[in-house]
Amino acid sequence: MATNTVEKSAIQSATQEKPQPAPDFLHHPYTRAVLPFVNGGLAGMSATVVIQPVDMIKVRLQLAGEGVREGPRPTAFGVARNIIASGKVLDLYTGLSAGLLRQAVYTTSRLGFFETFMTSLKKTADSSNRSVTFGERAVAGLAAGGVAAVIGNPADLALIRMQADGLKPVEARANYRSVIDALARIPKAEGIGALWAGALPTVVRAMALNLGQLAFFSESKAQLKKHAPQLSTRSQTFAASAIAGFFASFLSLPFDFIKTRLQKQQKDPATGKLPYRGVLDCARKVVRDEGWLRFYRGFGTYYVRIAPHALVSPTSLSGCIALTRFVKHGYAARG
Repeated sequence: MATNTVEKSAIQSATQEKPQPAPDFLHHPYTRAVLPFVNGGLAGMSATVVIQPVDMIKVRLQLAGEGVREGPRPTAFGVARNIIASGKVLDLYTGLSAGLLRQAVYTTSRLGFFETFMTSLKKTADSSNRSVTFGERAVAGLAAGGVAAVIGNPADLALIRMQADGLKPVEARANYRSVIDALARIPKAEGIGALWAGALPTVVRAMALNLGQLAFFSESKAQLKKHAPQLSTRSQTFAASAIAGFFASFLSLPFDFIKTRLQKQQKDPATGKLPYRGVLDCARKVVRDEGWLRFYRGFGTYYVRIAPHALVSPTSLSGCIALTRFVKHGYAARG
């Protein structure tokens, strides 16, 4: 009888769950929640360092020949050559501080919200014993891009102003020392609302960019796994990134063009009027004075600018997802 009691106690002790240690920093719920945002921001900032010169050239191409249908047609190589020929190679990195701040704010939010939305969608899909659809990915991408664009518009505007400053006569240049200097001086001279100039096309551009970059990347990766399993994971990632980069560029370039024009414009000192009253007025005047194809001038340059983000951001996002899942579930394995 006593033996049975001892055996029962031993069995109960053996089957009793071991107490789990208190979660460390990496396994804290708050840490798990912010991981997608932090990793997304770091991915975007890394890509910005790579493509900042290309972004500078892209902006100069979009602002060249404003209001003129005929005349010289600048090329990416021509713009780069002119900047370098002036003896200021580092001018290609004009606005880098604003570009980094923009990524720290915009891409952190964009990728973080996208992963948050996708996690929620995946839970819903798993409960219904199905996969997340392309439409759901697209909605997640559009929503994440739109919210992030509103948050990041001031840094985006500062970037355009800094990059466009060199096109003005020397006496009219603002000569911003950094993004902090630009963000302090612009609202002081033009009002706080000026920091959100071009916000509408910025939001639409971000939504189109996210649709092409994140949704098409996810869909392309899924289709490649299904129809081209012989390709390595790395090859599938590069192919999906190339496809996503093309669609992201094609869908977003017209809005990026209008955004650049609206964010660059300032009131005429003589009349006190802006060149464009808004998105539709800008689009109408570009079509009338410069032609429809002007919206896609420099498509190749824009694609090169988008490609590193289409590769670095989703790849890092995948890594972040893996890290997040490890942090979420690896704790149990440690116990």
